[in-house]
Amino acid sequence: MLLLLGTLLVVGALVLFLASAGRSTTRRGVERSLELLDTMSTTPPKPRPGQDDRPFAERVLAPLQHRALVVGRRLSGSGSAERLRRRLDLAGNPRDWDADRVVSVKVLGATALLAVGAALALTLGTGLVGTVLLVVGGPVLGFFLPELYLYQAAYERTEQLQRELPDAIDLLTISVESGLGFDAACQQVARHTEGPLSAEFSRMLREMQIGQSRTAALRALAERTNVPDVRTFVTAMVQADAFGIPTAQVLRVQANEMRVRRRQRAEEKAQQVPVKITFPLVFFILPCLFVAVLGPAAITLMDNF
Repeated sequence: MLLLLGTLLVVGALVLFLASAGRSTTRRGVERSLELLDTMSTTPPKPRPGQDDRPFAERVLAPLQHRALVVGRRLSGSGSAERLRRRLDLAGNPRDWDADRVVSVKVLGATALLAVGAALALTLGTGLVGTVLLVVGGPVLGFFLPELYLYQAAYERTEQLQRELPDAIDLLTISVESGLGFDAACQQVARHTEGPLSAEFSRMLREMQIGQSRTAALRALAERTNVPDVRTFVTAMVQADAFGIPTAQVLRVQANEMRVRRRQRAEEKAQQVPVKITFPLVFFILPCLFVAVLGPAAITLMDNF
């Protein structure tokens, strides 16, 4: 009994000691929490890194562009993305431009020009017709303005490709006939020329370096343009590679054909000059000439009669 009583007393003492230690620890924890709350109430909290230090483009412009993209996809339809990618390829893939960005820019442009049109209508005090034109025409113009820019960029790039192709083929012919291979000759064209054709040859060489075949790279080059001469050149080179025809001979024939076609295009434009000059000649030049020649005679007749 004495042994049992002593054991109970020791266990009770240990329980009391642990309870007091736990209370002191809890009290210390509570005191620390209260001190932390007092410090936070007296000192403003510091912002967490990466929350408010982000640039304006990530905090405001990126969510705005995402919402505009969602709205633009609903308005454009399902086949608009592929059509915009095709136009971007024809325009040379401007820097930082893709199909999603074009769609979002279309929506943002329509919204901005809607606000501008409404502000102009309220400021100028136009009538009902003018207000309708500003409020309706502004968003329509803003929505289609990026596509008009891509169309104009593709047209200018097509004209430049058509002008540069004969000289590039001449350089290819000289390089191949001097002993270089077709890939090395394309590298010479990409290195020593400037413009969209040089960029296309550089892209073709990079595609071949990452494992794509020459035929696939040439066909991809033709698909990124809508110039008939480029497609003819690519078709001739693909057939020469498939049937084992000497590359120098094919290039020589292609260079002659390209020079003939360039001469024919120049003659065609020269033949179009008389037709194009008829309108300004009849409506702008001849009236001034009639005034200068017949004006004094008309004045004399009026004085006589």
